[in-house]
Amino acid sequence: MKRMGKRRLIAGILVLVMLTVPRLGANATSDTREKLENAKEEREATENQKNAQEENITSMEAAQSGLQGELNSLNSQLAEVSSNLEEIENNIIAKNGEIETTQEELAEAKATEERQYLCLKKRIQYSYERSSTSYLEAILSADSLGEILNMTEYFTQMASYDQKMLASYQAARKAVEEKEAQLEADMDQLEEMQASAEAEHQRFSGLISQTQSSISAYSDQIATAEAQVEALEAQMAAQDENIAALQKQLEEEIRKSRLAAQSSWRDISEVTFTEDDRYLLANLIYCEAGGEPYEGQVAVGAVVINRVLSSVFPNTLSGVIYQSGQFEPVSTGRLALALAENRATSSCYRAADEAMSGVTNVGTCVFFRTPIPGLEGINIGGHVFY
Repeated sequence: MKRMGKRRLIAGILVLVMLTVPRLGANATSDTREKLENAKEEREATENQKNAQEENITSMEAAQSGLQGELNSLNSQLAEVSSNLEEIENNIIAKNGEIETTQEELAEAKATEERQYLCLKKRIQYSYERSSTSYLEAILSADSLGEILNMTEYFTQMASYDQKMLASYQAARKAVEEKEAQLEADMDQLEEMQASAEAEHQRFSGLISQTQSSISAYSDQIATAEAQVEALEAQMAAQDENIAALQKQLEEEIRKSRLAAQSSWRDISEVTFTEDDRYLLANLIYCEAGGEPYEGQVAVGAVVINRVLSSVFPNTLSGVIYQSGQFEPVSTGRLALALAENRATSSCYRAADEAMSGVTNVGTCVFFRTPIPGLEGINIGGHVFY
């Protein structure tokens, strides 16, 4: 009883340590083949993910290339708009110069007209101030008819000249005013064209900025995707190594199984089992086949005893059960927990007793696991024994 209590104490300590190990699938032992198949499936899934990511990269690169072409076109159009805008601005500068010159001409024309008007006004005023007698006196004082006619023609020509000059200056001023009005209309049109060109320039600049941002975003996404592809390739390389290791392990297990069948076996009478062995085997059977039919529980116990009897495996029951990487409940801590609480049922103890007495319903099988395609053996309950 003291030994039983000590064993449960040790098992309890093991629980605290082993429960930190992640639990894998239940009811499995030599699951190398399943691990190998799973590893291959995971490797295939990783490769599919990598291929999908590479397709995504290709798609993003095509989209980015299209955007780059669009950006080149936008830059070309922006250059054209900029050139047009520059031309309009130069025309505005030139037009402003023309307007300033015309305004100066208009001011000069107005001044000339004003001077001519003042001169005419002075002459008319002078003529009236001297009155008509002065004109008559000038005629009477003439020495001949020819002189009188010349004097009359002179006064007529003077009046006609003043009128023509005044009309000419007025026409010149009007022409300059019309020119100024036309230049100002041209300026209004140029300013409208400038506003339109500036709006186009701003629109293209916005489109270019937006397109550059999209291209930059694609660059970031492509870089991220490429990093993911590199990580997936590294993961595939690790998976290939794992598959190779599992393949080698499976080949070793098959070799061991065949070797066990061909190697020397001890007779069950040559082995002595203790109460501790019975306790350990019953709880292992509980962990591996507690929910299986009784025949399945006996089969699990028989596999353990077959290993004890085979020269290929350890020659003690505890050595077989705790051999590294052989029984999943050992690595997950489930066995330690079962031992701490003695969870084995009466049928598990009965199956352990039968196995330790030499009873086997699986012949010389030394491995078992949940069934998978391609694995041949003896099927009992939810396990295949081989």
